[in-house]
Amino acid sequence: MVVRPERPHQANAMRKRTTLVGHGPSALSSMPFRDLPQFMRKDYRGIHSNLGSCRNSRNRLNRSHMKNLPARWNALAIVLALATMLGCQGLSTGKTASQGTTNPTPGALSAAPSSITFGNVQTGTSQSLSDALSNTGGTSLTITQATVSGAGFSTTGLNLPLTLAPGQNSTFSIVLNPLSAASVSGNLAITYDGSGSPLNIALSGTAVAAGSLTGNPTSFSFGNVMVGANRTLTETLKNSGSENLTISKATFTGADFGYTGLSLPLTLAPNQSTTFGVVFTPSTAGAADGILSLTTNGLSTTLDLALSGMGVSPSQGTLSVNPVNVGNVEVGTHGTQTGTLTATGASVSVFSVSLGGTNASKFSVSGLSFPVTVTPSQPVSFTVTFAPGASGAASATASFASTASNTPSAATLTGTGTTAPVYSVGLSWTASTTSGVTGYKVYRAVNGGSGCGSFSNIGSTPNSVTTYTDSVVLDGTTYCYATTAVDPSGESGYSDVTQVVIPAP
Repeated sequence: MVVRPERPHQANAMRKRTTLVGHGPSALSSMPFRDLPQFMRKDYRGIHSNLGSCRNSRNRLNRSHMKNLPARWNALAIVLALATMLGCQGLSTGKTASQGTTNPTPGALSAAPSSITFGNVQTGTSQSLSDALSNTGGTSLTITQATVSGAGFSTTGLNLPLTLAPGQNSTFSIVLNPLSAASVSGNLAITYDGSGSPLNIALSGTAVAAGSLTGNPTSFSFGNVMVGANRTLTETLKNSGSENLTISKATFTGADFGYTGLSLPLTLAPNQSTTFGVVFTPSTAGAADGILSLTTNGLSTTLDLALSGMGVSPSQGTLSVNPVNVGNVEVGTHGTQTGTLTATGASVSVFSVSLGGTNASKFSVSGLSFPVTVTPSQPVSFTVTFAPGASGAASATASFASTASNTPSAATLTGTGTTAPVYSVGLSWTASTTSGVTGYKVYRAVNGGSGCGSFSNIGSTPNSVTTYTDSVVLDGTTYCYATTAVDPSGESGYSDVTQVVIPAP
């Protein structure tokens, strides 16, 4: 065997490259290649030559050699095996080398809902709807500005600048407060630091005129009402607006006032009306005042009706009213008759009169200035007027409210409607003595007060008939009549003129 001397520079270079550094026992933490056993140096050279490429995956330490090694050499073999694995496989990072690094998607802004529709909103009121802004991207974004266009639109709850992390959302409100009735539209532009800026949210709605509650009358004067008694007057409420309104509450100032026939809450459609009674029931003698306030949902003001009345102490006297019969009255005309109020026991103050019954609208009472005092020695007269609208008997009841112990005092009113007569004018004349007369013509004119006007022909008869009936006449009119004779040669002049007066209705 020829022994070749080792080249010092080669040994030193190898020693620098193969120094093992590990985390094992201190005895193995640094070991020059020249100190390894012969079989390890051989295996290590094969392993070292294939690190990185790992083309020779069968390089393994010979197990038979390891059996005969001391423990410290077995540990070194394990270190070499681990080094080989790391060189072939690399350190695991949870991702394959082919995956590389993925950049997150930029922030993106969306709205839910993407458009806002308000429907009908009353002028003078406001309505708000919620919307939500969401970041659907992978990085944070910042909203810097919100610009609203369109009359009556605004936002609340959107505090800017606002930063949204990925997946984060923020809610806010969009408000419509219309000033006039019309269809309205607008837009909300959301500006943010992203490529899709601005985000536009379409806005729309319909402004409608609010319901408007009116009353008729707007004030009540109940006059004198005896303490313990009551008087009811009628009120009419109407919705004069273009939207439904709901009357939710009725409140009074003044303890002696109330209402009847009004069930709340009450909804009135546009142009719909309702009636109910306002009642005054004085608890003490003297003047009473109050206000009826009606509250309508959605309106900031109330409908206020002024109320006034006088409570009076009762009298010890009684009041009598005689029945009144107006008699026969021609339909289309009117007739009158006098009635009388009489007091007994003590003087009585009469406050008012009301009419009731089937034909109450055909009668009226006049000639009294309320309040009127009736004394036992001085009766008071009044006038009843009857105006029939059809033929036949009619009746009504007149009730007088007073301080009398028997208030209200009632009287029966009666009358009979008769058919109006139908007038006609019958004419006759003496036959003409002239031979050859073949017939007659009848002429009529209207006398307006200054004589007969122009005559016009209203009919004719043969020579054997010397009578004529005019059935088309007007009541209260004065007519002038004349005739002429007709023969083959022509027509004679007018006969003597006769005037007829048609009675007025």
